[in-house]
Amino acid sequence: MAVLAGQRVLARPDVPDATITLVSGKKISTAADLRGHVFLVNFWDTNCSSCIEEMPALENTYQRFHGAGLEFVSVAMSYTPRDYAVNYARTRQLPFMLALDDGSLAHAFGNVQLTPTTLVVDRRGRVLKRYVGPPDFAKLDEIIKRALNERRNS
Repeated sequence: MAVLAGQRVLARPDVPDATITLVSGKKISTAADLRGHVFLVNFWDTNCSSCIEEMPALENTYQRFHGAGLEFVSVAMSYTPRDYAVNYARTRQLPFMLALDDGSLAHAFGNVQLTPTTLVVDRRGRVLKRYVGPPDFAKLDEIIKRALNERRNS
């Protein structure tokens, strides 16, 4: 049993097939719309000081890699007041997609409970890295670069 558990931990899990409703009302699918792209999913809360501190660095990461194909979905946790999340994103002119969770996304993405939690997903929908807490941005850059440089059909 321990061997099977170890193999499961080492295996790269697939991102869940989930529909994400953005604050704009647009719905995106991890399977239909994001598969084929390298993307980040960041779970956060406006009352989480680490989340707020890391947001400018996440925005910088997005700005540097978006032209090469990186997508980014910022997911405010279910307990985050909608007005707070929308106001934060609007006043800071966050350039990436924003969704408000009703709890189902946090559950689908591995029962996310702590913020910030960031997942890095490759073009095939495999979770390359899951950060709980702020990422090491130099290492995050390397993971993103490698994923973006992988051939689409490899």
